[in-house]
Formats: sequence, C-alpha cells, structure tokens
Amino acid sequence: MTAPVPAIGETVTGTSTDPARPEVDNPRSPILSGFIGSMFLLIGSLGVGWLAPVSELRRMPLFIWMRTEAFGVGLSIVLLAVGGMLLVRAWLRLGQHVHVWGREARKATLRAVVAWGLPMMFTVPLFSRDVYAYIGQGRLMVEGFNPYENGISALSNYFQLGADKMWTEAPVPYGQVFLWIEQFVVWATNVHPEASIMLFRLAALAGVVLCIVYVPKLAELHGVNPNRALWLTVANPLFLTNFIASVHNDALMIGLALAGLYYCATRRVILGIVLVTASIAVKPITVVFLPFIGLLWAGKGASWPRKFVFWGLTAGISLALLYAMSLVNGFGFGWINGLSAPGSVWIWYAPVGLLGLVVASIFNAFSLDGWGLAKWVYDAGKLLAVGIVAWQIFRGEHDRLMRRLTLAFAAVVVLAPMIQSWYVVWLIPLFAVTGIRDDWQVKALYFIVSFFMVYAISDQLEVFPYLQTGDLGLALALARNAAAIIALLFALYLIFLDRSTKLLFSKADQPVTTRPVIST
Repeated sequence: MTAPVPAIGETVTGTSTDPARPEVDNPRSPILSGFIGSMFLLIGSLGVGWLAPVSELRRMPLFIWMRTEAFGVGLSIVLLAVGGMLLVRAWLRLGQHVHVWGREARKATLRAVVAWGLPMMFTVPLFSRDVYAYIGQGRLMVEGFNPYENGISALSNYFQLGADKMWTEAPVPYGQVFLWIEQFVVWATNVHPEASIMLFRLAALAGVVLCIVYVPKLAELHGVNPNRALWLTVANPLFLTNFIASVHNDALMIGLALAGLYYCATRRVILGIVLVTASIAVKPITVVFLPFIGLLWAGKGASWPRKFVFWGLTAGISLALLYAMSLVNGFGFGWINGLSAPGSVWIWYAPVGLLGLVVASIFNAFSLDGWGLAKWVYDAGKLLAVGIVAWQIFRGEHDRLMRRLTLAFAAVVVLAPMIQSWYVVWLIPLFAVTGIRDDWQVKALYFIVSFFMVYAISDQLEVFPYLQTGDLGLALALARNAAAIIALLFALYLIFLDRSTKLLFSKADQPVTTRPVIST
C-alpha cells in the first residue's frame, strides 16, 4: 500500500518533525466561533425555519414575533446567513490550526463536531422540509395505506403536516428500513411534529456516529491520514447542516454504506453486504456499491468467470434480504417507481440541468419544443452516467476499487439534472477516505462547501407572505435575496479578504501527488 506524501511538519504516522511545536495550535478559538455560528442558526431557525402548520410553537409569543414581525424575520435571516458562513470559516480555520494530523487533531475535530452539532439538534428544520414528508409517510402506514401507491394527499388534513406540495401525489422513493423508521416515529409520537422531528434527528445522528467511526477506518486502509479525513467529512458544515439541521435520512444511508464498505474491504463480506443492503433499504441509490463489493469479494487478480460468480452472489444476497424485508412489510419493491421522480426536475447549477435550460431557451426562441429537447439532454446525462459506472466496474486497478466506486457514484450525482446539497455530502466521505490531495482537490472542496452553504441559506426559507401586502410573493423573494447577499458577501470575504482563510483558496506550493490505494 502507498500513502500520500506527508504535509510539512508531519510524517506518515502523524508525528511532528518539530517536537517543540504543538500538534494543534489553540483549537478553542475556531471551535468557539463555530459554536456561535451554530447558535445563530438555532436562533434564526425560530423565525425562518420550517414549522408544520399544526405546530403548537406557532402560538408561542417568541415564535409569533420572529415569524410575523418584519424586524423579527429580518433578524432571523441575518443570523441564519452569518451563522452558516461562520461555520464555514470555523471549519477552515480549525484545519489551519492543525500542524500535525495526529491524536490531538482528532480530539479537536470531535470536540468541534459536538460543539457545532449540538445546537443543530434543537433547530427548527432548516434548508429543507423533507422531514415533514417523513412524518406524512409514516402516518400513511400507521393508518393502513401503502406509501408506494399513495401520496400523503390520501390523508385527511395532510396539508397541516407541513410537507412540500411535491409530496402530495409523489410515490415514496425510500426503502423498507426507512419506512419502518417512519412508521415507528409516527406511532411513538402520535404524529406530534416536534417529537417526531427529534426522533428522526436521532436516526440521523446514528448515521453521523457511523461516519465518525468508519471514515477513519476506511482512510487508514487507503494510507490516508484518518484524522484529516474525519475533519474533511464530519466537521464539514455542509455535512452537519444537511444531516442534523435539515434532518435528512441520507445520514443513515451513507453511514450504513461506509460501515458496510469497511467490512467488505476487511474480508467480512457477508456482514458488509448486510449493512450496505440496509443502506439501500434507506435510500436505494447505494445499490451502485454492490458491483464493487462483488469485485472486492472476488479478490485481486480474479478471472472474469470468478468476478461474475461473486457479482451474482453479492446481488443474490442483497436481493434476498430486500425481498425478505418486503414480505415483512407487505409493500414489495414499490420504491422502484419513486426513483423516477428526481429525474423529472432540474436545477440551474447542475451541469446537465444548465445545459438543458440552454437548449430549451434556444429552441423555444424559435417556437420549437425546447423543453422536450431538454428532456433528451437529461436522458443523455443519465446514459453517460450509466456508461461511466459501467467503465469503473469493468476497467481499472483492483487496488483502486473504492476510488473507482467513488468516481462511479460521483458520475451518478454530477450528471443528474438535479443536484441537491445533500447529494454532494454523499460524495465527501468517499473522496476523503480515498484521498483528497492538498492542492486543487481540497480547494475545490472549499469552493463547493462555500457555494452550497450560500445556496442553502437562501434556498428554502419559511416567510409569511402577508409581511408584504402589495405582492404576496415579494416577501419571500426579498427574504431569499437578503439571505443570499449576506452569505455571498461573507463567502467573498473568506476567499479574497480574510487574511487567514484567503490563503486556503490561493495556489498551492507543494501538491501531493502519490495515489492512495486500498490494502490487499
């Protein structure tokens, strides 16, 4: 196995070449600033976070003031924008305070995760209201409906649950394990929104803990410094906000998948397949992992017949487990129908989505069916993604199997017409454990985190429309624009003006060039 070239002041084993220099220089400062940023998110969420219409919190005086008075809403927006970007700066500065990625760096990273994540456990859901769809889907099952055949509009007073209207008729795209979690949460809380959110947060927290445990283990297998990988992944503000503040089930999905990959890579393949299958039964996108697990199981230098045998065994075990779960809940494989929903929407910053927009605009200008042609563009992106996945499965070095898996998974995300910020978070742990070089690669991550944090801050805010009586849509537009401007200005400050953080975005002097590989 090879390992990355160590950074200045560090050897491969993480020991300093200068014994007089501390491993981490005063980590309390960035940890405290990040805690303040997280507290800003908590306070700001009271005014612009997502509440169910039926929530009792709407009748509390503090919530009424922060959600209905212009000053309260404005204060919430400012706190939200500044808090999110303070977290980005704290994360960057924590990395800069580390001179040696050793035990002290690991302790500092874990303290940061606790300090930054704890306030998020109590925020009103931010940046997404998918958690209310989870509640609706759980209520469907409690009331005897099949969530793969019925949208939440089948429920009486479903609009009081607070879910986005896109979920009213949409089939559920989640697997059996998460359906059980949804059903248990709604049964245990009797559809109480805040109690349900807390239980879903605990499920997401379980995913975060799995990442904390298995990201360093996977990194060590690749000769990558485990403590730096932990900082890049779990202390990352995009990771914490999407998995804790936004309450996405993706946390559990990726945590189970990483655990499964670790056991597959350390010759405990059956356990690994069980865990990855559990991940698929949360969100089926991790089915992409199975062919690579089959290759790991077949071993280095395996012949093509042997590879096909182990692909068949891997798929057979996983399918048998999924089928057994479908028999228990009686819903079958209905989630397959739900997988088509994300492909029908697009967003401007996704490369394929932007290309489709350009094609549609040009052909619409000539009175042609531009959006029909844009759909061809989206389909072409999917086909290209399938081709890249197949290439990574059938071609490449065995020692780089997990990197090949990472590139295949990245193709699925990047070539989709819709990319959400939590899709990006799926990829960060995989790239971190297989090696993010300290050159343009890590700088690209800094830019990506900054961009998606700015976008998340301005994308989904709950703002009462009657704050502007002249135009019911104006209040929300003003709120989003204000949040975007504040966050963007802060991001530009970090990149170009801040004496400390602007160094991270400048050209690297000593790039790392050695490729990390998995041990055999």
